[in-house]
Amino acid sequence: MKSLLIKFALLIVILILAYLVYNSIMQPVHFNKERSLREVEVVQRLKDIRSSQVFYRQAKGKYAGHFDSLVSFLRTGEIPVVKLIPDPNDTTFTRSISDTLGYISVLDSLFGKRKGFVLEDLRYIPFSDRAQFALEAGEIERGGVKVGVFEAKAPFLVFLKGLDEQRVYNLVANQEQLEKFPGLKVGSMTEPSTDGNWE
Repeated sequence: MKSLLIKFALLIVILILAYLVYNSIMQPVHFNKERSLREVEVVQRLKDIRSSQVFYRQAKGKYAGHFDSLVSFLRTGEIPVVKLIPDPNDTTFTRSISDTLGYISVLDSLFGKRKGFVLEDLRYIPFSDRAQFALEAGEIERGGVKVGVFEAKAPFLVFLKGLDEQRVYNLVANQEQLEKFPGLKVGSMTEPSTDGNWE
């Protein structure tokens, strides 16, 4: 009877240790999987912001520094639909004539085919309880020429909230040690670039 009790106790200890080993192996796997899922959505939103900024700049000559003006432009802005035809008087076929056929809504042009797209959510970081992206715009000088720039940022601490805190802090510390932004961002306030830091 005593040996049966000892065997049962050992079996319970073995099961607990097996669970702890399995859990310690699977924690980073679950963290990385959830991080990847969240990053995909944040990157998509940053790409949407970048596309919106490109259209805003084409229409206004500068980037939007606030979401209110960007969203308002997307809601009401229009872009021309242009047809290019070769110039009949040009025998070199290098010149063309542009003919404006009409106008289309910027919102329809950018997001018309996206199911479930909500314009008002453009400013919010996914998985963040409606925290907003940090958005800036301005000008820098490059080669004696003023160049428009913008930047939209989402810190890891905001959109990875609720995941293993220590792993998130390690991720942030690693990025800071490399002197990189600890999160995802598109554009730059110091370089004339519209690239994302995930690219």
